[in-house]
Amino acid sequence: MSGLTRSDIDDIIRLVEASNFDELRLEMGDVKIELRRGGGVTMQDVPQAPVAAPAAVKQEAAPAAAKSETPAGGGKDVPSPLLGTFYHAPKPGADPFVKPGDEVKTDTVIGIIEVMKLMNSVPAGIDGIVTEMVAPNGELVEHGETLIRIKPL
Repeated sequence: MSGLTRSDIDDIIRLVEASNFDELRLEMGDVKIELRRGGGVTMQDVPQAPVAAPAAVKQEAAPAAAKSETPAGGGKDVPSPLLGTFYHAPKPGADPFVKPGDEVKTDTVIGIIEVMKLMNSVPAGIDGIVTEMVAPNGELVEHGETLIRIKPL
């Protein structure tokens, strides 16, 4: 079996239920999990070589990126690289990583996304000035959903 606990699986189910995904297939080592909306969970040990990519998710989440037709604050949208809970600050009560008016570089951390109790730093991806914080702090974000907007320099 793998290092996945029942709590990890419950977290995955919660994330899928709160998303627009209808299906999720996850392969980690020799464990394969398939989730289908309304179809339950299937988990099995698969005797095969480990899969290079830890997760394979259908790319039907692209419509989430289309939600931002015209940026209100101007600038380029910074999309979420994955599905999870987005946080503006490194811990509760701390100052946010960035705020509107801040100058950022390509590698500046603009927030973190929590997935299965793992914190993933999100870089700005471009040099510029933060114009708007789009995704609310502590809320679930979809893959491709706009997190913040940056006006390129």
